[in-house]
Amino acid sequence: MTLIQDKTEDTSSQTNSPILYRPMTDEDLPIAYELSQIVKWPHRIEDWKMVMRLGNSFVAEENGVTVGTALCWSHGDQYSSLGMVIVSPEKQGRGIGRQLMNQVLNDIGDEKNVILFATPSGQPLYESFGFKATGEVYQHQAIVEKTSPVTLSGGKTLRSVDQNDYANVIQLTEKACGIARSAMIKDVMSFGDAVVIEENGEITGFAMARPFGRGHAIGPVTARDTDLAKSLIQYWINALESKFVRIDIPANSGLSAWLAEVGLPQVDTVVEMVRGESPTRDDETRQYALVSQALG
Repeated sequence: MTLIQDKTEDTSSQTNSPILYRPMTDEDLPIAYELSQIVKWPHRIEDWKMVMRLGNSFVAEENGVTVGTALCWSHGDQYSSLGMVIVSPEKQGRGIGRQLMNQVLNDIGDEKNVILFATPSGQPLYESFGFKATGEVYQHQAIVEKTSPVTLSGGKTLRSVDQNDYANVIQLTEKACGIARSAMIKDVMSFGDAVVIEENGEITGFAMARPFGRGHAIGPVTARDTDLAKSLIQYWINALESKFVRIDIPANSGLSAWLAEVGLPQVDTVVEMVRGESPTRDDETRQYALVSQALG
């Protein structure tokens, strides 16, 4: 997710110090975390470490103090995404957000298509960089209670993932997303948990849950149909009973009303934007929940 306000740069004050833009290091993590807390993002230090190790990170620094962040991630040869763009509220209006965008877009290069998820208020700024709105994502979250047990028919079974499933799970996820996901899936599997639905020896659904923010996040969720996706999500709701759970879903997933019914109301909406061509996603297998608003 990106949080930038496109304010007119204030050049009237002569007290502003020069801004240094540079790669982010581990030493910047505490202040980056503080910035995300100031703008009321839920990310923990561990969540910051995850997004940093998966991509390239940049900061804006004034007088030795980090005042802004921006990250980008490569998803194969054709796609990248960007996010975690934050500018300290007291430093906004000086063009810092725009320069951070320039940093990550220069790092990505002109030859790749770029995806981001933005607040509606930030949409005009991103459009000035050539991004176009392609859809919406709904954020659902709450402390969950146990729902009905998961029931599967037709020879389907739900089980935990093992290492022999990795290749099939990655293939299923990449078909649903239209972009490379191998590095991300392997990273999240190193500390999260995952289940699959299997039918006649074929994996037809996959869902992960991991510690994130105020509790846990469910995602990604990929499946052949909506009923399978509901079963996977329902499994994790039951497994995470009495815990805070968040899930980010594409608006066209058809799951929003159902999630509210099972105790996960919608609390926010962000806009999916693309510079270049949108990914070609599989007609049969769909992504029903994102990893996160930063990583897609």
